[in-house]
This record gives sequence, C-alpha cells and structure tokens, in this order.
Amino acid sequence: MTIDLKSVLASARVVSLPLRTRFRGVDHREALLFEGSEGWAEWSPFLEYESAEAAVWLEAALDWAYLPQPKPVRTLIGVNATLPAVEPNRVEETLRSFGKFNTVKIKVAERGESLSQDLARIAAVHRLYPNAKLRLDANGGYSPEQALGIIGALRDNRIETEYLEQPCASVDELVQLRKTLKQLRLPNLVAADESLRKAADPLEVANAGGADLLVLKAAPLGGVSAALGIASEAGLPAVVSSALETSIGLAMGLHLAACLPESVYDNGLGTVALLAADVVEEPVTAIDGSLQLRRPAPSERLLAAHAASAERTEWWHARLRSCWELLQG
Repeated sequence: MTIDLKSVLASARVVSLPLRTRFRGVDHREALLFEGSEGWAEWSPFLEYESAEAAVWLEAALDWAYLPQPKPVRTLIGVNATLPAVEPNRVEETLRSFGKFNTVKIKVAERGESLSQDLARIAAVHRLYPNAKLRLDANGGYSPEQALGIIGALRDNRIETEYLEQPCASVDELVQLRKTLKQLRLPNLVAADESLRKAADPLEVANAGGADLLVLKAAPLGGVSAALGIASEAGLPAVVSSALETSIGLAMGLHLAACLPESVYDNGLGTVALLAADVVEEPVTAIDGSLQLRRPAPSERLLAAHAASAERTEWWHARLRSCWELLQG
C-alpha cells in the first residue's frame, strides 16, 4: 500500500494532555494522532528524541494505521499499576487512579534522588499493598553496585521483587549484575528495556546474557510485527509496556500483548491512569487489574478540548515531515 504524507497530515491532530503527577520531567503529554485505513494511530516520541529515533516510532504508527496486524491469541490482558517517583506520603493518592491491581511497577533511580528515597517509596508501597507483587524500574540509573545495594536492603527488610527493569544503562553492566546475582545465589531477575528499544541491535542484550526477560514497547520497536519478531528470536519471556500514550496509542501495545502467549507477568499497559485527560470518551483503563482488547477512536469533542497550540502543532508537523523524509530515504 502506498501511503503519502499529505493523507497523514489531512487527518492529523496534535493534542496536549495534562498528567496527574509529573512523570519523566513533564506535566503534559503531547501526541500527534492520525487516521488510516485500519483506524486511528498515535505518533508520540518524547520531545527530546532525535529524528532517527522518532522515525522508528513513525514507522510503527504508519504500520498500525494502514496495515493488517497479526492475529491476537487472547483478549484479556493483565496489567500493573505504575508509580512515579513520588514521596512516600503520596503513594496511596497516586495509585488510587489505577483501581484494583495485583502488581506495582515502582520508578526508582530518578536523577537527584538517593537510594534511601527509593527504599522509602518501595517500603511505603509494600506497607500499603502487602499482597501486591513489586517490580522496580530504574531506567538505567543504577550502577551494578547500587543495584546490588538496593537488592540487599530489600532482602534485609523482607521485601521481594519480581524483577529489576533496566537497572543499569549498558549491556556490559547488565551482564555483570546478572553474573554477580548468580554467584551470590540471589533469585532476583533482570529485565531489559532501553537496552532493547534504544539499541542498534535489539537482540544484543539477550545474546550477551544481560536479561532474564524483555520489556517490549510497540512504538519504539517499529510496530507490533517487529516487536513480535524480536521476542521470538530472543527466546525470553516478554512483558509489554507503554510509553505514556493516549488510549489511541495504548491500543497498539495492547494488541502486541494480546499476540503473545499467556504470561505470569502483568503488562505495563495501565498508564492511561497517569493522564488527567484523554482523547476517547471511554479510556483504555483497567478493570480489576485487566484490560479488554479493543481499538478505540478519538472523540471530536476531546480532540478539540485538548488541542495543542498552533505553535506546538506546527512543531509536530515539521517533526513529522523530517521523520517522513528519513523513512523515505
């Protein structure tokens, strides 16, 4: 199928949605939405991403908007709650919007914060939700020594975690950490996120032995089919996570999760709860810790209500043209 830039721009709408809690250093999430022959898609690479990386997200959005997708094998997807790096006294308030959940992913290693602040946040979640499974997401912010330090502190406090997501930045550090965990006979698992989606070779971390499982994000990996191919080649368990999208973008990740076999791990797709507004009348929010597979369309009323400024819209259009040229080249 031939897709032209003019047809994408014809339906393109740029929105700016407020967040309930500051996340990744922003208070609003911007996204460009457009409609293709298969339905609506979202293109929302984070603002600091260079064109080469943002173009991969565009490739995924075009694939989702215009091409038939792999057939799902299930329709109900278990999801976790996600806790930003908030103070311990804000944990309950922040997680309230997720409703009922069985797993919490806790953001740690935020710039400017200490291990003791991370431990206080984790301890607060453990105290408030003693039956919830916990996983930590460091976004590469720990050294192997710091990761071992927080693992040891949690063991001292009898707090167990499912896994540490991207505890260290480099593949070499992840390999080193996993080797040390095995030498110490510690059961903690390591999941790879950035080492997968930001790598020239997304299979490097698996081939090097730097991960026990993979965190798949549909948009940064080039779409549903591309992500499924990576998971198949890696041969490791996979969890699907979002990139703080609207319900339109989240639907692509949900479809990816539905194409994977049933797993013991909840997926990180409940993040619409972090948004204070959305572009669909019935957002893709979890009920009793699960999401039903569906592909929503945006509401004209909400698109208008949350339309980005003319200046920001033009910025996104210019970014789209730049990334389009990269894909064509």
